[in-house]
Amino acid sequence: MSTFSEPIFDVAQLAHVELLTPDFDGTLYFFKDLMGMQETERHDRSAYLRGYEEQYHHSLKVTEAQHAGLGHVAWRTRSPQALERRVAAIEAAGLGRGWIDGDVGHGRAFSFETPEGHPMELLWDVDYVTVPSGQETPLHNRPQKRPPNGVPVRRIDHLNVMAANTGVCRDFMVDVLGFRERERVVGDDGGPVIASWLSVTNLSHDIAIVPEPTEMRGRFHHVCFHYISVQHLFDLAELAKEAGISIEHGPGRHGIGGATFLYMLEPGGNRVEVMGDPGYMIFDPAWRTVVWEASKIADGVVWSGSPVPDSFWVYGTPPAQNRQATPNEAAA
Repeated sequence: MSTFSEPIFDVAQLAHVELLTPDFDGTLYFFKDLMGMQETERHDRSAYLRGYEEQYHHSLKVTEAQHAGLGHVAWRTRSPQALERRVAAIEAAGLGRGWIDGDVGHGRAFSFETPEGHPMELLWDVDYVTVPSGQETPLHNRPQKRPPNGVPVRRIDHLNVMAANTGVCRDFMVDVLGFRERERVVGDDGGPVIASWLSVTNLSHDIAIVPEPTEMRGRFHHVCFHYISVQHLFDLAELAKEAGISIEHGPGRHGIGGATFLYMLEPGGNRVEVMGDPGYMIFDPAWRTVVWEASKIADGVVWSGSPVPDSFWVYGTPPAQNRQATPNEAAA
């Protein structure tokens, strides 16, 4: 029997993601009219959105900016005490940026960054949604009626960031924040970590870290939202195609995580994934990290469906010009 360290359960879930966009109206059209997300509030040049089954004030913040990219990621802790414990650990790691008073929809939060500069926050106090009059539902475990527009998503699921040193970022998420690594890609010789999928919930991953092929740091790969039926992916793909939205890849099914997927580029330039089912769930408290060799990554990324386009390996936001070769180019 193998031994393992006592797990840290202080971080509870992904609370929200902020996306930056140079096309504020276009990005809102994508999330509201096509994906059926609800706008809870608007403040300055930021809009706060949520899926129709989400209880919090928002899971997505959209902010007008010069370039597309990640504004920040917010994680909710399990208690005020858990927040203080993780803040102390982050400060000891030298990656804290300090406390902020809060934002629309939540109380004070501690700002920090990953070793590669991805901006993040930890928080405890959140506002719960107040459903507008006429949107109440007799289904007591859902905060509102199902929206009649677009193909409405239920909730946020995960995000994916890019890193030149995936192993260092992985170690920070595990050792400092308490994430558990669920799957990993390494070199065929057992070399350094190439990509990592981690979670604090029963999901296969709440965050993934994939290679950064440029000299830039802190870039964003995608955010994912959850459906429950594969048919929803085809329905949304039809709406997106007719609206002139770029469909990058899918529908298909991942090997890693096992979920069905569709990847699109919203009008502001950020990559958005929607999944038609959650893939596998993890209930084993002694889960052993699944390890893939780099030569098997094609099956890991796509188990069924078309091959991965080169853009998937190199495109992130903010966009970059100088990059390394894609796996397909390197093999040519």
